[in-house]
Amino acid sequence: MLSSLALLSLPLLSAAAVYPRHDDEHSHSVARRLPDSWYQRDDHPVHALFRRDGPTDGVTYAQVGSPEWVSAYPAGPPASPDPTKMPVEWLNALNDAVARGVIPNISVTTLADPVNGIPTYPSDLNATGPEVCSATYQCRIPGDVWDAPDGALGLSFDDGPLPPSDGLYAYLAEHNQTATHFMIGSNIIQYPTEFLKAFGQGDDIAVHTWTHPYMTTLSNEVVVAELGWTVQVIHNSTGGRVPRFWRPPYGDSDMRTRAIAKEVFGLTTVVWNQDTNDWSLSDSPPGTTAAKVNASMTQWLTGPKSPGLIILEHELSNQSVASFQAAYPMMLSTGWQVTSLAKLMGNGSSYQNAASDEGAVVPVGNILNAVNVTVPLSSSASALITPTASAAAKQATPAQASASPSSVAKSSDALSMGPSVGLATAVAAALFGVMLCA
Repeated sequence: MLSSLALLSLPLLSAAAVYPRHDDEHSHSVARRLPDSWYQRDDHPVHALFRRDGPTDGVTYAQVGSPEWVSAYPAGPPASPDPTKMPVEWLNALNDAVARGVIPNISVTTLADPVNGIPTYPSDLNATGPEVCSATYQCRIPGDVWDAPDGALGLSFDDGPLPPSDGLYAYLAEHNQTATHFMIGSNIIQYPTEFLKAFGQGDDIAVHTWTHPYMTTLSNEVVVAELGWTVQVIHNSTGGRVPRFWRPPYGDSDMRTRAIAKEVFGLTTVVWNQDTNDWSLSDSPPGTTAAKVNASMTQWLTGPKSPGLIILEHELSNQSVASFQAAYPMMLSTGWQVTSLAKLMGNGSSYQNAASDEGAVVPVGNILNAVNVTVPLSSSASALITPTASAAAKQATPAQASASPSSVAKSSDALSMGPSVGLATAVAAALFGVMLCA
């Protein structure tokens, strides 16, 4: 059986295969009826725990969890938000970007097999060509984040907030460790207490869309709605902070969707270079086991430190949280610089208009204005990326991509192709295919 590290040294195929996924067999949210009113009295201790006395943009927003707060946002899954009901400013920004020629005119994908979940492009489009460059097919777009700097591990979790998040947040706080949470907007509405706990303890909040769809299957307008409402609820619930990063569900993004995220909302696309497959631990039957996740973690953490690690992990179930907890001591003992992904890849600045949950917030009024904000780096930002780590930011050529692909690329650099090295058995079985889920 080929090891995942051994795959790095093998020559790239002309086109990347895609290993069938079973993401549709599990839920990324837990349906729960929303309360008719904020479910804790004003004198309840939870308010003191989550009350933010740190910097804000000076605007008074609806109390998180209140009926007023809930009513400002669209319904959750399965349907995406209705684009005809989103703020007209978002649509205008999209139309302006299209008129400027910065949004590629790429046809949407289809899911011929919803269970396996492989987005398919029309036959006249090359998914790995420079016009499309689909992340599902392992094509890397310069400027998108796949790898951490050498020696660094960008810690992040997908699909929260959910009930299992409580155990994760408690563990992170106990170990004085911050992380980035790529949150589903509709889950924030369902679980405001968990959301406030993550933000309140200093973790970074990023975007994982409103309903967790395959983004390349959506029209431009629906892509804007999925991203915009998630950015908006984070902004209005964190004292005016606008997230800097987004992660496409299932890793499904291409030149069109990433351009919309960047040009309309200023969001940088984040993927990953190792996949635990932990999302399937709670499936029936399970798609993997805790032992297999642990074995993969051991291989990655004891392996080379170039490039750095961005491991796909989830706060989706108690089992996935437990798998992280089992691996965390090894992350430290093997010498990795474990840092919240947003701070690491944002050079210390987790948000577009604020360095962190404690940093000063630059008021933007409309979330679209955050793209024009320059936030001074925090005093500790220079310590996040060492000279050795900075060297990893150099763009690899396509021939080098499998050995040391870039995580920070100049816009003029060539596209690169490289297989994910997670799940060695799945990759070997599918001839360098990739099992993706986020």
